[in-house]
Amino acid sequence: MKKQHLIVIGNGMVGHHFLEQFTGSDAAANYHITVFGEERLCAYDRVHLSEYFDGSSHEDLAMASTEWYGEQGIELMLDEAVTRIDRERQQVITSQGAYPYDALVLATGSYPFVPPIDGNDQPHCLVYRTLDDLDAIRKSAEGVKRGVVVGGGLLGLEAANALKSLGLEAHVVEFAPRLMPVQLDDEGGQLLREKIEELGVRVHTEKATSEIIPGEQHRLRMNFTDEDHLETDLIVFSAGIRPQDALARDAGLEVGDRGGVVVDNQCTTSDPRVFAIGECALWNNQIFGLVAPGYTMAKTLAAHLNGDGEAAFTGADMSTKLKLLGVDVGSIGDAHAQSAGARTLRYLDESAGTYQKLVISEDRKYALGAILVGDNAKYDTLLQYMLNGIELPENPQSLILPDSGDAPTLGADALPETATICSCHNVSKGDICCTIDSGATDLGTVKTETKAASGCGGCAGLLKNVVEFELESRGVEVNKDICEHFPYTRQELYHLVQVEKIRTFRELLDRHGTGRGCDICKPAVASILASFWNEHIHEPDHVPLQDTNDTFMANMQKNGTYSVVPRVPGGEITPEKLRVLGEVAEKYGLYTKITGGQRIDLFGATLNQLPLVWQELIEAGFETGHAYAKSLRTVKSCVGSTWCRYGVQDSVGMSIFLENRYKGLRAPHKLKMGVSGCTRECAEAQAKDIGVIATENGWNLYVCGNGGMRPRHADLFATDLDDQTLVKYIDRLLMFYVRTADRLQRTSVWLENLEGGLAYLQNVVINDSLGIGEELEAQMAHVVETYQCEWRTALSDQDKLKRFREFVNDEREDPVQTWTEERGQKRPADMTAEEKLIAVSG
Repeated sequence: MKKQHLIVIGNGMVGHHFLEQFTGSDAAANYHITVFGEERLCAYDRVHLSEYFDGSSHEDLAMASTEWYGEQGIELMLDEAVTRIDRERQQVITSQGAYPYDALVLATGSYPFVPPIDGNDQPHCLVYRTLDDLDAIRKSAEGVKRGVVVGGGLLGLEAANALKSLGLEAHVVEFAPRLMPVQLDDEGGQLLREKIEELGVRVHTEKATSEIIPGEQHRLRMNFTDEDHLETDLIVFSAGIRPQDALARDAGLEVGDRGGVVVDNQCTTSDPRVFAIGECALWNNQIFGLVAPGYTMAKTLAAHLNGDGEAAFTGADMSTKLKLLGVDVGSIGDAHAQSAGARTLRYLDESAGTYQKLVISEDRKYALGAILVGDNAKYDTLLQYMLNGIELPENPQSLILPDSGDAPTLGADALPETATICSCHNVSKGDICCTIDSGATDLGTVKTETKAASGCGGCAGLLKNVVEFELESRGVEVNKDICEHFPYTRQELYHLVQVEKIRTFRELLDRHGTGRGCDICKPAVASILASFWNEHIHEPDHVPLQDTNDTFMANMQKNGTYSVVPRVPGGEITPEKLRVLGEVAEKYGLYTKITGGQRIDLFGATLNQLPLVWQELIEAGFETGHAYAKSLRTVKSCVGSTWCRYGVQDSVGMSIFLENRYKGLRAPHKLKMGVSGCTRECAEAQAKDIGVIATENGWNLYVCGNGGMRPRHADLFATDLDDQTLVKYIDRLLMFYVRTADRLQRTSVWLENLEGGLAYLQNVVINDSLGIGEELEAQMAHVVETYQCEWRTALSDQDKLKRFREFVNDEREDPVQTWTEERGQKRPADMTAEEKLIAVSG
C-alpha cells in the first residue's frame, strides 16, 4: 500500500513530542513523515534554555539526536523554512521546492512580542527565544556593563538571570505594577521584587518605554512616558509571545481575532487535513503558553490520527512551579480568586522572605488556587488538593501556616488514580500504577516509560513518593539509587571511586552512569571525590559540581553579599590577629559578629571584595574556615586546665589539635566538635557530632549529637581514652561515616539508621570487627597530609580569581545594595522586617 505523506511544520518541543507519540503508534507505518525546522539545529529543550549560559551545549539540551529521526523513518529538513501552504494542491512550499501532504501538522509555536517602540530595531535590541538569540546576547554583552530586559514575566526574569550570569548589571522594566502579573498578586509580586533586587537585579515597574535613542554613557537610552529614562548597553525584549500563525493566515485557515489557528478538541483546524498544536493553536479562544498543554495537544493528535475516536483536548491546568534567579515561585489554579464566592487565606513572613496564599471555596471545603513565593515546599500538596477536588481539612489555614503538626499529611495513598503527577507529560497516578504493574520496579524505569519528571522536573519529588509507596504496597523492595543517572547508592559510588581510583565526575558518569547528572548526584560525587583526593574545588573538572557557596568559597547572604569566616582553632586568637580582623572589617565596611562556634564572622563583602579581604587575612596568618562547605566547621572549647580551676585536661590544646587535623575533611554533611575540660561541660560537647570531655584519667568520647532543627544528645562511645587512642577512634569513626552515610545525612541520622546502632559502630571502630581499621586511618592520614587552604591556592591562580568579578571590565562595587546602620554597624536595609500573619476571608 502506498504511504500517505504527513508533514510537520515546526521542530520545537511540541512538534518533537508529537513525533515521539505518533511514531510509537500503529498508524505511523502508513505514513511517510517529513518535518521542517527553520532553525539549523534539531529540537532542543527551551524550558532549560538559560543553562546554555552555564556551559550546556545544544547537544546537552537536544530532545534527540539527528540519528533518531532516521531510525524512526522521519525525513528531517533543518534550516529550511516553509514559506507558503497551498491547500488546493495540498503542498507546502519552501525555497527548496514543493512537498505534497495528505495530513499537515502546524507546530510553528510562537514568536517574541516586541512592543511597537520607536528605535526597537537598533543594533543591540534583541530577543530571548532561541540558541541563536542567546549567542547574539552573549556577543552583545562582551565588554559592556549594563543590560535591560523589557518584560517582568517568566521569560523576562529568566532573561535577566542570563544577563546577570554574563557579568552585566541587570535591570527589568515591566509595564504592569508588579512582576509576573498573570501568576502573582500584589503581595507576592512585591516580595518577589524584593528578593530579586536583593540578588542584584534592579526592577522598574509601571514603566512604558516611548522611544529608544543613542545613550550618552551607554549604547542606548530608554525614554519612558513618565519622563524618566534609563541608559543601557543592550536591551532584551521578553514582553510575551504571539502565536506564529502567518502561514495559516495566508493559507486562509480560520484564525482568532487576536491571533492563533482555531482548532477543535481533536486539534483540527478549519481544514480537516490540517492540524495545529502548541502555542500557535487557539482552542476555546485560549492560547496556552506553557509546554505541558502543548504536549497534551500533541498526545491527543497522535491518538486521533491513530484512530482513537475518544481522544480529545479539553483544556489544561496552567499552574506553574519554578525557580527564578534562585527564588521559588508557584502559582496554582485560580490564584487571583476570581471564582464566585472565592475566599483567601494568606501568610506573609517578610523576615523569612516567604508568602503563601490559599484560595478556597465559599464553603471552605475545596482549594481553588494558590500562590507561593520564597518556598515551594507546599506546592505539590496544594496542587493535588486543587486538581483532584480533595476535601480540605477542617482548618485549611494549616496547609500554609508554618509547620505546627496541625496540617494533615497528603500522602501518595490519598491521591486518586486520576491525580495528575506530571503535568508536562500528562502522567497520572494511574499511569504510574499501570507501569509498575507492567513490570517497572524502580524510579528510573517509571520515568523512562511514562516520561514523568523529564519536562520541567518540578514533579520529581512527588513522583518519587508515589513510586516508592506503590512499590512498597506491592511488596517490592524500593530502589535506593542515588538518582536516575547512577544505579547505585552513595555508599556504592564511594566504593567505585575508591576501587577504580576515579578522580572526576565525568569519568564516573562515563563508566557507571548515564545522562548529564543532576543537582542530587553532582554534589554527592563532589563530596566523595574530595574525601579521597582533596583536590581544589575550583579545578575545571570540579567547578560544575559545586553549589553557590562552594563556588565562591563564601556563604551568600540574603542581600547577595558574602560572609568571610577565617578559621580560629579552638577560639584561641592573638591580640595581633584580633587587630587585623578589626582593621580589615573597618577597611571594607564589614559587619562583625562572634559566632556560637568561637569564630568571628565578617558580613557584607561583595564578590569582587572577597579576594582582597582574603589576601590581607592570609598574609596575617589566617586560613579559610570552610564555613561554606560540608566539612568541619569548628571545634568549640572551654579554657580547660590552662585557666579554669575545675579543668582537669588541656581542652584548648586538644581542641586546636583536632581542628587542625580534620579541617580538610569533606563529608556528607557539616561537622561540629567540642572539647570540654571537665564534666561541667562549658563547651557543650554532648551536642556535637564529635564531643570530647576531660576526665581525671583521659578523655570521654561522645558521638553523633547535634543541635539545630532536630536536636540529638550525643551517645557516650568510649571512656578514659589517652590522646593517641582518642584520635584513632575519631579517625576511624569519621572515615566510616564518610564511607557509609547517605547524601546530606547528619551523623545523628546516620547512627539512627545504622543497622545495629551504637553497639555495631563501637564494634567496628573499637574492636575493628570489619578489619578495615588501618585502612580508615590511612585514608584520614591522606586527607590530613593533602590539606590546602582553598583561598590561599585560589589567590595564587589568576584563572580561579576570574570568577570573583562583580562586573566584567568594571571594578566598582554593586550599586544595587542598600544598607542601614544599627548598633554602630551597617546591615542590609530590610533586616528589621517583622513577621506578619494575614488570614483574610472575603
